[in-house]
Amino acid sequence: MNQFASDVLEGLSAQPKRLSSKYFYDQKGDELFQQIMALDEYYLTRTEYSILDQFKAQVLDQFKSDNKPFNLIEFGAGDGYKTKVLLRHFLEQKANFCYMPIDISSNVLEQLETSLKVELPALNVTPICNHYFEALEELKEGKERNVILFLGSNIGNFTAEQADSFLKGLNAALKEDDILFIGFDLKKDPEVILNAYNDKQGVTAAFNFNLLDRINSELGGNFNTSQFRHYPIYNPMTGTTTSYLISEKEQTVEIMDAAIHFRAWEPIHMEISQKYDQVMINEMAKKADFEIIDGFTDDKKYFLSSVWRK
Repeated sequence: MNQFASDVLEGLSAQPKRLSSKYFYDQKGDELFQQIMALDEYYLTRTEYSILDQFKAQVLDQFKSDNKPFNLIEFGAGDGYKTKVLLRHFLEQKANFCYMPIDISSNVLEQLETSLKVELPALNVTPICNHYFEALEELKEGKERNVILFLGSNIGNFTAEQADSFLKGLNAALKEDDILFIGFDLKKDPEVILNAYNDKQGVTAAFNFNLLDRINSELGGNFNTSQFRHYPIYNPMTGTTTSYLISEKEQTVEIMDAAIHFRAWEPIHMEISQKYDQVMINEMAKKADFEIIDGFTDDKKYFLSSVWRK
C-alpha cells in the first residue's frame, strides 16, 4: 500500500475524519490552485506579490552577506509567480546565488524549470523534488549561506503545535546566520478572510472536491461528490480558518477493501489556514530560536513578509 492510500484510510477511519491538504496537488489540483490565486476574493497572492515587488531591493540587502554566494531555497515553489519578482531583480543586480525550488510535485517543478529557462535564461537553477528537511540535509554541508523562502503563508497550513515543531526542525537544519524569509497572512476583517475560502465561482470548493475525485481514480473509491458540501469557517478569536467537506446524508464509501461509514452531516477536516498578529509571530520566532531582523507589509496590513535569522 502506498503512502497516499495509507494516509487516506487512516484519516477517514479516525474520529473526527480528516484528509491531508498535501494531497490536493495532483495535476488537476495544481491547475485549480492557479485559478484560485487569480480570484478577486483571494487577496493573498496579489498582496504578497505587491510586497515583494515594492521591497525587492531591501530583501536582497538582507539576503546577501558581503556579496558572498548564497543558495535561495524555496519550499513549495509552485509556479514561481511571486518568486520571479525577486529572481529577476537579483539577476539584474548580479547577485551571486543559486535558485533551488523544492516541491513534492514533480509536475510543478517541471513546469517551473521550463518557464524559467524561457523567462530567465541566465538563472542558475537546481530543482529538487523532495520533502523539505530531506532536501536541506543534503545542503547542510555546503559553505554557502542558505536562504529559505517560505512564501504564501504556507506556515498557516499547520496547527500551532505543528508550526512550532516545523520551525524548530528547520532551525536545527540550518547553519548559523542562515536566513528564513517567511510569509504570514495577518488577522483582518473576518468577511474578507472567509470570502477568500468560499469564492462565488466555487473554485475553492472544486479544489477540495478534487481530492475526493483523486481518491476515486487512484484508490478505487466511490465518493459521490454531489452528496458532500464544502463548508469553510473562520474563528476571529484564534485566527483559524478551517475547511470541511460535510456528508449531507448517511452513507458508506468504499475505498479499496475498506468501507468508510458517514453519519448524516459528518464532516471531513480538509485544511486549516491560520491568520496571525505580530504578538503571535514574535512568540513563534522566539520558540524556534530565530531572530526577527526585518519585515515588510502592504498598505492595508493584510500580509507580512518577515526576515528571520538563525
